[in-house]
Amino acid sequence: MLASKTVVLGVTGGIAAYKAADLASKLTQAGAKVDVIMTEAATRFVTPLTFRAITGRPVVTDMFDLASEWSIEHVALADAADVVVIAPATANTIARIAGGVADDMLSCTVLATKAPVVLAPAMDVNMFENAVTQENLDRLRARGFTIIDPGYGRLASGKIGRGRLVETEKIIGTIQLVLGRKGDLAGKRIVVTAGGTQEPIDPVRVITNRSSGKMGYAIAEAARDRGATVTLVAAPASLSEPVGVEVVHVGSAVQMKEAVAKAVVQVDALIMAAAVADYQPKAPAKEKVKKTSDTLTLALVRTPDILSEVRGDFIRVGFAAESDNLVENARQKLVSKQLDLIVANDITQDVFGADTNKVILIDRSGNTEDLPLLTKRDVADRILDRTSKLLRDRSV
Repeated sequence: MLASKTVVLGVTGGIAAYKAADLASKLTQAGAKVDVIMTEAATRFVTPLTFRAITGRPVVTDMFDLASEWSIEHVALADAADVVVIAPATANTIARIAGGVADDMLSCTVLATKAPVVLAPAMDVNMFENAVTQENLDRLRARGFTIIDPGYGRLASGKIGRGRLVETEKIIGTIQLVLGRKGDLAGKRIVVTAGGTQEPIDPVRVITNRSSGKMGYAIAEAARDRGATVTLVAAPASLSEPVGVEVVHVGSAVQMKEAVAKAVVQVDALIMAAAVADYQPKAPAKEKVKKTSDTLTLALVRTPDILSEVRGDFIRVGFAAESDNLVENARQKLVSKQLDLIVANDITQDVFGADTNKVILIDRSGNTEDLPLLTKRDVADRILDRTSKLLRDRSV
């Protein structure tokens, strides 16, 4: 998503300017070309040399710097940008942009660019909550600017409130969301499930599995980055919620079935990456089961088969986690559940909790595609390549 993209990063004069260095670093590591514009006030907090060392690119601080590659035509940087991000965005910068003031390189660039603009405000809580600041932000939202609301916490002034610059990961997620709006899945609605369900034995104990949820979360993020409107139905997982994705948290298989059935109304595709428990205790105890015996016998009953029971006119993609006869078992599941595509996952490989995965894709025609070991994000994009093609074929 970010590889080869030009990100113009505006840094303004606030204590949070030091966090922009981490943002510039993460964007550069992701393959983006990062051109930093610093206001004069920003240079009082962080030096231009810091950003130059991180990005390997000249840093713009003066609109009339004849040594700058952008000095002849200051709008050239605005034309080159795929996205303009201002982090941190001070109340002063927000007010000037909202008023159309163009008296430095950053404000000129924002006024001249046709690229999407993302603002991440950071300031004192009273300044952020001031009616003037809120009116300026509303004006910018109405003009199509993307605003990342600041976080809540302790501020430089010692006050506690909303005004902290959000974490780097959230800013990058928002950038990916904005850049993906014209992707091949733009206008499509996709439901993804993730994680391992938990079936209660008593109020404390559960039956579950080793799924980390990473595969499903990667699919949700990849679909978002390709322009889709995504709903993620997530069983318990220790992962951050993807930016720009509606997340519905569930616990058990029954809860997941109910959430999926509600989410697939007018959906284009359902991708079931969750590891749903096959069995659940028949009668969960209302009180904690005491350790009174050397053995404990549980009566188990089948959980709902979500892929078989939730129907609709949408593309259906399932996963088959197998320890033997991988392709044969996956094909049987493909047919029995009437899927359009199945992802066969060999769980004898160390896949649980890992950032990589090795899978085989099998379609309705029986064709197989044996993918090499890839990151789960790359696997997600391969799955979505096939999903996108299925959607195109359906619309012909």
